[in-house]
Amino acid sequence: MNSFTDTSTIDGITLKAQPVSRQNEVLTPDALAFIAKLHRATATRRQELLQARRTRRAEIAAGADPRFLRETEHIRDDPSWRVAPPAPGLEDRRVEITGPVDKKMTINALNSGAKVWLADMEDSSTPTWRNVIKGQLNLTDALERRIDFTSPEGKEYTLRPAGDLPTIVVRPRGWHLPEKHMLIDGDPIAGGIVDFGLYFFHNARRLLAQGKGPYFYLPKIENHLEARLWNDIFILAQDLLGIPQGTIRATVLIETITAAFEMEEILYELRDHASGLNAGRWDYIFSIIKNFRTRGPRFVLPDRNQVTMTQPFMRAYTEQLVRACHKRGAMAIGGMAAAVPNRKDPEANANALEKVRADKTREANDGFDGSWVAHPDLVPVCREVFDSVLGDEPNQLDRLREDVIPDDRALINVAATTGTITEQGIRNNIEVGIRYIESWLRGNGAVAIHNLMEDAATAEISRSQLWQWIYARAITDHGEIVTHEWGEELLDAEFARLERFDGDRFEDARDIFEEVTLTRDFPTFLTLPAYARYLTEAREKANEDELTLA
Repeated sequence: MNSFTDTSTIDGITLKAQPVSRQNEVLTPDALAFIAKLHRATATRRQELLQARRTRRAEIAAGADPRFLRETEHIRDDPSWRVAPPAPGLEDRRVEITGPVDKKMTINALNSGAKVWLADMEDSSTPTWRNVIKGQLNLTDALERRIDFTSPEGKEYTLRPAGDLPTIVVRPRGWHLPEKHMLIDGDPIAGGIVDFGLYFFHNARRLLAQGKGPYFYLPKIENHLEARLWNDIFILAQDLLGIPQGTIRATVLIETITAAFEMEEILYELRDHASGLNAGRWDYIFSIIKNFRTRGPRFVLPDRNQVTMTQPFMRAYTEQLVRACHKRGAMAIGGMAAAVPNRKDPEANANALEKVRADKTREANDGFDGSWVAHPDLVPVCREVFDSVLGDEPNQLDRLREDVIPDDRALINVAATTGTITEQGIRNNIEVGIRYIESWLRGNGAVAIHNLMEDAATAEISRSQLWQWIYARAITDHGEIVTHEWGEELLDAEFARLERFDGDRFEDARDIFEEVTLTRDFPTFLTLPAYARYLTEAREKANEDELTLA
C-alpha cells in the first residue's frame, strides 16, 4: 500500500486519490477484499433500488399520493413479531450527541456525557478522501484510547475514563452517494459500503471485546426493500468475519416521506438487527418538498423556521413513528433541534437552551426513548428532560401509544400547515445555502449559522424551498410573486453581503447553489454535483501533508 501515488489498482480495486497519512492502516489488503465482496454481492441491487427511487418520484410527481402498502398489510397486521432486544450499550439512549468524526469532535462527543454518540460520516461530514480515511482512523484510535488533539491555540483534548464514554453508533453515507476515489471492477463503490465495511472490518471484534458491538444509523432509506439490502449486507459481513448473526444493530432514520409509509415493514426487514427508528426531521421536510415540488399549492410550505414539529403533518409523522417502534419493541429516537448555544451571547444562549428544552419535552412526553443534540452544552438539557419522564427506567418501550391511529393521509396533510412565505425567509435560504456549501467545499460538513446548526439536510431545505416557490409562483406575505428574476436579484444582494476571506470558496458555492436552485433541472441531492466538482479540484490542490504515508 505504501506504493500508492495518484492511481493504484490491486485485484480489481482501484484507488484514485492522493494518499493520506496512515492510510495503509485502514486500506489493508484484507479490508479491501472484504468491502469488495460486499460491493460485488450488492451492486446490481443497489442500482435497481436507485432506479426504483426515480420511478417512485415520477409517479408522485404525476399525482400518485403514497399510501400504506397493500402487499405488506399482513406484516403490519401480524402482532407476533418483534425486533431483537436492545443490545449492550443501547438499552438507555435518552440523550445522543451527533457530529462528524474529526479528532476534536470525536473527543468532545465522547466526553460529552451523552449515552450515545452518532459518529457521522454522512450529512455533517464532507466526503473528501482525507475525511473518509481520517474518520476511520479516529474511530479506531478512540476505541483504543490513543486519540488526542491540540488546537492551534494550544488547548489539549483527551478522553475521559472508558466507563464514562457513550456508545458509538456510526452513520455511513446513504445509498445515493458514490465513493469515486475507489473503483471496483471499474465502477465506483457505494460510499455507505466503504464507511460501513471499513469500520466493521477493523472494529467489530474490538467492540465485542469491550462489551458492546458494531452499531449503525442507516440514512436516506426510502422503502423496506432498501432496508432488506442493508440486512443482507449485515448477514454477509457477519458471515465473512465469523461474527455471530444478530451482533450488528441498526437504527433507521425515517427521513424520507416514502419511508414513513413503511415504518413497520422497515423494522420487519431488519428485525434481527433492528434497534429503532429515528425522526430525521430536516431531511424529512426536504423529502416532502423534493417529491411534491411540482404538485401545486397543496404542497407549498412556508418559511423554513415556521415548519415546526407541531405542524399537523409533522405531528402525524412523529406520533406514528413512536407507535410503530414500541409496538415492535424498537427504540424511538427524537430528532435534532437546530438551535445551538452561544457562550459569547448570554441572551442568544438562553434562547437556544429554552428552544431545545421545549423540543425535548415534547418528544419525551410523546413517548420517545431519547433524542439528539448537536452540541455538548445541550447534553445536560436533554438529559434533564428525559430524566424527568423516564425516572429510573432506561426507556419507554412499554408505552405503546395505542391511542395513535395509523393514518396515511395525515402524513401528507401538508395543506394544513400554517405560516407565510417572507422575503426574509427567501434571503435566509439563500444565505444559508451558499454559506453551507462554501463550508462543505472546504471540508466542513456542519456549520453554525445564526445560532443554528446547519448540515446538508438544512441546506437542502433552503435550496429546494426556493426552487419550489419559483416553480409554483408562490406569493409572499406582502403579495409579491416569487419569480426566477427576483430570486436572482436576491441572490446577487445576499452574495454581496457575505464576509469574504482568503481561501474562501464562495464563488464555487454560488455556482453550485445556482445550479441546484435556479435551473429547471432539480438534482436529487445538492451534494452530488458539489461532490463531483470538489473531487476534480481536490486532486489538483492536494496538500503536501496528505501525500506522505506513515
